[in-house]
Amino acid sequence: MTVRELRWEDFDALVESYWELYEERERGEPIGIGLFEKPPTRAEEAVWFAGVYSRVAAGEEIAVIAEAEGRAVGMCSVRSTFPGGRSSDGGHVGELGILVDYRHRGQGHGRAMIVRALELARARFDVVRLWVFSTNVGAKRLYERLGFVTTGRMPLAVHRGSTYIDTELMYIDLRSGAAPAPAEKR
Repeated sequence: MTVRELRWEDFDALVESYWELYEERERGEPIGIGLFEKPPTRAEEAVWFAGVYSRVAAGEEIAVIAEAEGRAVGMCSVRSTFPGGRSSDGGHVGELGILVDYRHRGQGHGRAMIVRALELARARFDVVRLWVFSTNVGAKRLYERLGFVTTGRMPLAVHRGSTYIDTELMYIDLRSGAAPAPAEKR
């Protein structure tokens, strides 16, 4: 597995992984990402990807890719939570988002991408936050091992079928300069 910067040719693999989430949801699997009612079209996904790619090229967003066997199998990004970027009052806060293809979960790809994204984020952000489903115990455990702290809970944040799911807000303070804990220290 390799963690590297985003490339234009990652589009197809990332979109396919994202669309797979809709099939997982249909099967009733406990995916930890909020989804639209129906999958976006390929054209809508192209607009999304072009936006990410442009922001990365402009230095406004960080995006790293996990690659296995020559194919993108995940993406982790950190982007400003406030319009105006660093020059705004909240520009020091980045928000982390992550996707790992279902065939590659539990193999260290997510951890490796987060570690690399946080290394890159230190030059741009003081704080990185994320939202995680309260039911996603494995993800919460990973985030905690990497230094994220839970700071709040939003009850009933996601409505999936007949079920409501709370989300938890977690953050990491990057100002200390401390790297995430190595695997052997967890």
